[in-house]
Amino acid sequence: MNNLEKSYKRWFDLTILISSHLFPPFWPIWILLWTLIPLAIKLEDGGSIFFRQRRIGKNGREFTVTKFRTMIEDAQEKGPAWTLDDDNRVTNVGKFIRKRSLDELPQTFSIWKGDMSFVGPRALSVKEHSFIEKTIPGFNQRLKIRPGLTGLAQVYNTDDESEAKLKYDLEYINSMSPLLDLKLLLLSVTGGLFGKWDRRGKKSDG
Repeated sequence: MNNLEKSYKRWFDLTILISSHLFPPFWPIWILLWTLIPLAIKLEDGGSIFFRQRRIGKNGREFTVTKFRTMIEDAQEKGPAWTLDDDNRVTNVGKFIRKRSLDELPQTFSIWKGDMSFVGPRALSVKEHSFIEKTIPGFNQRLKIRPGLTGLAQVYNTDDESEAKLKYDLEYINSMSPLLDLKLLLLSVTGGLFGKWDRRGKKSDG
């Protein structure tokens, strides 16, 4: 598994990153997104544009993830660490970009750095991972590879159930391939275009 990850993951990620940013018609879309989303967030409540959080990555190594802020400032101090159905801490702009997974765009910097991949297990916050690891034996097995923006669990485990998350993540680790990654990316992009990405009742993000 680790040899397979080394054999294709890095060039796969870099190829997608470079081609999507440099070649038309993609780069004008990136410019629009990177301009309009921060502007909309700032205009809505004048708060910070980005949300940063420590997450658990490959082999349990911690790293900082950056996303567009989708909740009110200091949301985690005013409620649970995850969002609930109809959570009033989520801003109007946040609701829009979450449904299209646009809040995840800044995580491409983590992919450039090699902390993440496009496809892999979801990177959980340090607190959330620690809690689930104590309740589900073997949960840390999903840390054998770099976490991803999308993956089997992100696409098919719509209830975000922890045991199902582990099942899907291990299934992906055992069957990962460039073709499977492309399939999951296409499903994720399609879900984002139709505003169906953020279907889970809980999401541990700001």
